[in-house]
Amino acid sequence: MARYNPPMQYQLIIKFWRKSLTDEGFLATIEAELKQALGDKVELEGYDKSPKEINLFMMTAEPKDTFRRVRSVLEKLGLVHGVSAAYRLVGGARFTSLWPLRSTRKFTLP
Repeated sequence: MARYNPPMQYQLIIKFWRKSLTDEGFLATIEAELKQALGDKVELEGYDKSPKEINLFMMTAEPKDTFRRVRSVLEKLGLVHGVSAAYRLVGGARFTSLWPLRSTRKFTLP
């Protein structure tokens, strides 16, 4: 019997604040770690860079569950403290913030 995979209708964005990073060397490592942790339930879309932040994009059907797994990878790599995360419907403009908890900062993209 084939497993049902719900459509990946959400875009999850992990924002790394540059001031909290020592370098960008983790990008190659984190993509490999995330692929291993998330399997085929998530499609990594790549990232964009600006002077203040690096945003990692991924498609998923279950953004909250996906972020829980992403967070365990970030904790293992020592990156969880300089990170924000949010998701939106594909093509949507409104973000739902996931991390940090109780954040008053509105999630935006450059």
